[in-house]
Amino acid sequence: MGDRAPGGKGLRAALFPLDGPLRFLLLSSFLIPLGSFMVLPFMSVFLHERLGMGLATVGVVLAVASLVQFSGGVVGGALADRIGLRRAMLCALLIRTAGFVGLLLALRWPPLAIWALMLTCCGAALYLPANKAYLVHGVEDERRPAFLSAGNAALNAGMAVGPLVAGPFVLSSPGWLFASVTALFVLVTAGHARLPPAAGAPESGARPAGQGLLTGVAALPFAANMLAFYLYFHFQHFLAVYAVERTSSTFYSLVLLLCFTLVIVVQPLASDLIRRMPYATALAVGFTGLAAGLAVLSIGSRAALLAGGALITLGDIVLFLKNDLEALHRSPRSDAVVFGQQRLAAGLGACASGVLGGQVYDHTAQAGNTGWFWLLAAAQCVLLPPVLLALRERAGKTPHPHDDDEGALRPHGTNGRVPGR
Repeated sequence: MGDRAPGGKGLRAALFPLDGPLRFLLLSSFLIPLGSFMVLPFMSVFLHERLGMGLATVGVVLAVASLVQFSGGVVGGALADRIGLRRAMLCALLIRTAGFVGLLLALRWPPLAIWALMLTCCGAALYLPANKAYLVHGVEDERRPAFLSAGNAALNAGMAVGPLVAGPFVLSSPGWLFASVTALFVLVTAGHARLPPAAGAPESGARPAGQGLLTGVAALPFAANMLAFYLYFHFQHFLAVYAVERTSSTFYSLVLLLCFTLVIVVQPLASDLIRRMPYATALAVGFTGLAAGLAVLSIGSRAALLAGGALITLGDIVLFLKNDLEALHRSPRSDAVVFGQQRLAAGLGACASGVLGGQVYDHTAQAGNTGWFWLLAAAQCVLLPPVLLALRERAGKTPHPHDDDEGALRPHGTNGRVPGR
């Protein structure tokens, strides 16, 4: 497939034929975020209205929850490495289902809501590394981008549809909403219980003991992922307040819908092109897209919000997929551990963006021109990536056995994984 131009036929050839477990896993990659995003985007309203929390306290709770959901992935990867991919997914879904049961019970006992929210985030952290690893287990290197991008497309589709379905009911009928989401997770969990073990992957006890969570981390993809999420989450965290005060909440939703649609459509089609792109080129393209999009947002018009969101999304499509592929390529650890390490990088970057970006946004708001916030973020997209390239050059002095001169991915075996499925 490596010699084919990316597009419809190449993508279909990479993905099909899909067996039953993979079809179910891709369906689950849509249903799980669908259910989650029927609830989680409205948690700030729920905590504020039902529990009477101040918005500052709500912000702290959600920040901690986000950090757990992202950075806890490194624990999820290690757990999957120890007990097996299917068992790790089942454990994660049971925890997450318990969290939604807790949210349902919190309608009667509101303080339970915070612990229920943390349970759902813990479940998400444990699930995703095992899910991604099961999806690409035994798949040839050149086909992996298509599988990962298909999973990402399904996830983004669920994230886009969930709030649209739940919006009318979240305040008027939260009990029915939470009960429906809980029932959905029960069904998805039951389906996962029927999945076969990943072919050739031991279910438990066969992994070497004593390896730390960050042992074998691919330093450059880890750092690049952390930086990419740090810069991207300027957009994720602060676009709402910026866009709503200039347009409306409806138009802000339209911007998000455009971004989700681009990920769903473009990333699978571009996955082979991204795979064959040299790593340094991918970093340059991705960070340039982020820089251009953030700079365009500073204009503040409706057209600028749409164009800026599109450019940022195209940049992160390249960065997020390529960083995962490069981490798999460079690390000697199992797929699940690698995905967990990359989630840790994402969590650290997102958290730093919330803390540092919040301070900067507050200062620009007090100065009366929040457009400067986006220009400063764009400047960081230009100034910080050269540090990563300097790190790459220094790492290049001790060649990695699978690296080539251009940093491009090339077939290198399956790292102990069985070929095919």
